[in-house]
Amino acid sequence: MPDVRLASPQGKWVLLTTVLGSSMAMLDSTVVNVALPRIGRDLDANLSALQWTVNAYMVTLAGLILLGGALGDRFGRRKVFVVGVVWFAVASLLCGIAPNAGVLIAARALQGVGGALLTPGSLALIQASFHPDDRGRAVGLWSGFGGIGAAVGPFVGGWLVDGPGWRWVFLLNVPVALVCVPVALRHVPESGDQGAHGRFDVLGAVLGALALALVTYALIEAGGGGAVVAVSAVAGLAAAVAFVVVERRRPDPMMPPDIFASRQFTAVNLVTLCVYAALGGFFFLAALQLQVVVGYSALAAGTALLPTTVLMLLLSARSGELADRIGPRIPLTVGPLLCAAGMLLMLRVGPGASYAADVLPALLVLGLGMVTLVAPLTATVLGSVSVVRAGLASGINNAAARAAGLMAVAALPLLTGMGEEAYQEPAAFDTAFDKAMGWCAGALVVGALIAAAVVRRPPPDCKRPECLRHGGVTAPPLEGEPVRERLG
Repeated sequence: MPDVRLASPQGKWVLLTTVLGSSMAMLDSTVVNVALPRIGRDLDANLSALQWTVNAYMVTLAGLILLGGALGDRFGRRKVFVVGVVWFAVASLLCGIAPNAGVLIAARALQGVGGALLTPGSLALIQASFHPDDRGRAVGLWSGFGGIGAAVGPFVGGWLVDGPGWRWVFLLNVPVALVCVPVALRHVPESGDQGAHGRFDVLGAVLGALALALVTYALIEAGGGGAVVAVSAVAGLAAAVAFVVVERRRPDPMMPPDIFASRQFTAVNLVTLCVYAALGGFFFLAALQLQVVVGYSALAAGTALLPTTVLMLLLSARSGELADRIGPRIPLTVGPLLCAAGMLLMLRVGPGASYAADVLPALLVLGLGMVTLVAPLTATVLGSVSVVRAGLASGINNAAARAAGLMAVAALPLLTGMGEEAYQEPAAFDTAFDKAMGWCAGALVVGALIAAAVVRRPPPDCKRPECLRHGGVTAPPLEGEPVRERLG
């Protein structure tokens, strides 16, 4: 049985290293958006290169995150977590010294691999290390501190971009890792799942990531046309079909198809796809809109976007409590509609926009929508499957959200007619941004309609979320597997 007490020195060290590790991956999912205009100018990169700067990370993270959790269960959660932190730090160093956009994109893909190893392990270490009497409070502190990190991330990122330079957005991960790794090796007990067996679904993970990468490439490069784009699209769809076939035939797939036999689980994941496609597209384009069109500095743009994260951090736990009382159907219907209203309010954000009169109201409405839906969405995902599969269900839902976000980043410039140099042409970008907000709002309305039609209250004996506070905006919180037995 786990026996680390939260009040002990070891407990504090365990909490510190898991917060530092998870914060590295969470921050890089959001802070990079603020740095994109400066990266584009310094590296002479066009819009598709900026899209890949975001999506290369998301492709490998979304495609491998389920495999990362399985590796931790089999080989030791601390070991895989430390490998992930080191991998992430080395990839961050490569990002920071990248001489051109191609090297930066490749390094971002490597960062995603590291993120897939450390992200599941962070919460798993908390659950496997702490005494049951302290585990709930430890998870609460972990998610709370992580939310604070997410809140200050865009501000710190903007300050770095305007000050020392955008490269420090990545280089800052290196000293964090230098603190995190020795603490983990010295103070965090090793743990694993003695019941883990069978072969790893490496083929499924590779096919899933390959499908995402090829379809993303086809969407980003579709504006130029050509045979390569067509071949990529067909190959991506073929890889997706092969992924489904492999998962259906494997005795131990990473994404068991029968989990989708739950109508509720399938519906909530469709809602997730709609919601996080809209949010992923919004946060990618909003940081550009504020800098390219409104004229904000990187620091001002990062600070301007803070209200959504702050509202999430302050109110997500209360939203979860409300959903427990009234059921998830209303929050999962109203929340996306509020988010859609917030995005339509962003249509007022153009040249000469006032922050107080134009930007802030839109972000407050958007933030309230996110508060309303994120906690109930997580609870409904966990409640729609058996308790022993709750961790798997959360991982699938988290991967779906990240995949939806990267597809939106790839598709929205195509759908709105953004040219390769659009981010350097304020008038053209402003027009395309308005169209993109319409697409995002439409996706959110579809998500609300699905929730209203299908989502119902989970059974009373289902697993409840442990992460009550959440500040992330790129994916729902990742819940861990039920802790069964600790390995010394």
